[in-house]
Amino acid sequence: RSLRRCFAQPFRDRSQNSPVGSKVTRTPTPGLWQGFLGVIRRDLLLAWKRPGNVVNPLFFFLMVSTLFPLAVGPSTEQLRLSGPGVVWVAALLATLLSLNSLFLRDHDDGSLDQLILSPQPLPLLALAKAAAHWLVTGLPLVLISPVISIMFQMPVPTIKVMILTLFFGSISLSLLGSIGSALTIGIHRGSALLSLLILPLAMPILIFGARTVSLSVTNDPTAGGIYFL
Repeated sequence: RSLRRCFAQPFRDRSQNSPVGSKVTRTPTPGLWQGFLGVIRRDLLLAWKRPGNVVNPLFFFLMVSTLFPLAVGPSTEQLRLSGPGVVWVAALLATLLSLNSLFLRDHDDGSLDQLILSPQPLPLLALAKAAAHWLVTGLPLVLISPVISIMFQMPVPTIKVMILTLFFGSISLSLLGSIGSALTIGIHRGSALLSLLILPLAMPILIFGARTVSLSVTNDPTAGGIYFL
């Protein structure tokens, strides 16, 4: 805000005191909603041009989730009981893989400075960045989770609970990750520090998410965990 005042005040004084400046027409500032959608659209286009940002977390999630049933064995009861924890741990680790690049590329190419100097509120822009990250990383995990749940031989009601918990939980992880990513911008080996910052905060989400799905396997009430997420 102080930077915006420093840049805006000289031009404001000049436009008020000089006859030439009084004729300058200023372009209107876009609204909050337009700025919010503009940041999301930009990040989605960049993710489309860099498919590795989408493929790598999704491939890691699939790899961890599919290898575990092969190691455990074909026991239906064991797969159903261990499946919720495995899927949630894989989703958490896959989300952590992509958090380091949330603000890093914008910091390297100077786009982050432009966002700071823009007239839009910084919390709104950060929320837009987190929303774009969820659309690129979290939403594919939610969409692929029914296939993974079938591999663990979960019943249909449990699959619905899995989708619902991952939906809310992945949003929370993206919001927490945006805080950690902003704090570790420009730090050497910031990805390791980011994991140390986010993992303690993400533990309640992991515990409630996996526990809620496990309660669904045993036909116990799941509303409390879903409300928490």
